[in-house]
Amino acid sequence: MLYWLTELSDGGGAFNLFRYITFRAGGAFLTALLFGFLFGPPLINVLRLRQGKGQPIRTDGPETHFTKAGTPTMGGLLIVGALLSSTILWARLDNPFVWMVLFVTMAYAAIGFADDYAKVSKQNAAGLSSKMRLLLGFVIAAIASTWAAFYHPPDLSWNLALPVFKNTLIHLGWFFVPFAMIVIVGAANAVNLTDGLDGLAIMPVMIAGGTLGIIAYAVGRVDFTEYLDVHYVPGTGEILIFSAALFGGGLGFLWYNAPPAAVFMGDTGSLALGGALGAIAVATKHEIVLAIVGGLFVVEALSVIIQVLYFKRTGKRVFLMAPIHHHYEKKGWAEPQIVIRFWIIALILALIGLATLKVR
Repeated sequence: MLYWLTELSDGGGAFNLFRYITFRAGGAFLTALLFGFLFGPPLINVLRLRQGKGQPIRTDGPETHFTKAGTPTMGGLLIVGALLSSTILWARLDNPFVWMVLFVTMAYAAIGFADDYAKVSKQNAAGLSSKMRLLLGFVIAAIASTWAAFYHPPDLSWNLALPVFKNTLIHLGWFFVPFAMIVIVGAANAVNLTDGLDGLAIMPVMIAGGTLGIIAYAVGRVDFTEYLDVHYVPGTGEILIFSAALFGGGLGFLWYNAPPAAVFMGDTGSLALGGALGAIAVATKHEIVLAIVGGLFVVEALSVIIQVLYFKRTGKRVFLMAPIHHHYEKKGWAEPQIVIRFWIIALILALIGLATLKVR
């Protein structure tokens, strides 16, 4: 919205700053961070009053989690609110990719909110049925994937781009839509599975979101794409503003989610943020790189899949408990130890993902 102030500029002066994506990204970061600090305490107080007993604790979970009883959930509203307000304020509102990412984020937040509300109101950890969540998630992802494909350049649309092998495009045709749907839905649910310890999910999401924001900025500039030898996707540079808002909003939320958490993000936050990561990857044609940058989420999801399949086949478990962060809890690792080590892994994977921009 503030980009329109450039119309008051004659090519110089303060208003000209709003032409620059990097300046507006900095503004989005600070706005989202301030939003978190201002609205965090009142939101937590309202959630605590409305929810009473807070988020239901799984009876089959680690014993240490019973001390978390009474902690309010739906804290993802704080992140989503910061994201939405900051992006609308600082991004160009004529950019289709910005609206596509916002659409996925808000729609998945709505699914998560409904799920959290069902859990809290019924005091049951089940929430919405998994079939309903997946159905709604795939419908939203189908709309977003088709949306992105129509705005991609003709030589990239309906194609899968590969990292490292940068001159290789795999033409998927209409199969691109179901592929991108899996990317978005998979990312949303992988982040949801990772959100099991205080502060565990939000920092890797911020790291992955920031990394994808840098990638979006790079592939949206023709001079950068020529140097890095990656595919040019005009318009994606504006996604950096969304990513900066995600980072600022995430920091604001982490202030209250750090151990011991005063609030949980809930499915409202985890589904929205995971969906956002998937949407950015689809918009920038970096779906494969997302699997590297978000490798921590991939491992968390795979640990659940492996556990379920192996147990159905043999009646035995591979892990003491899945997702894998609970396995390390069962092994005796302290919660902050798991969280910080997983943060380090997420940072390493993000750097590897960024390195694919230059590797030939």
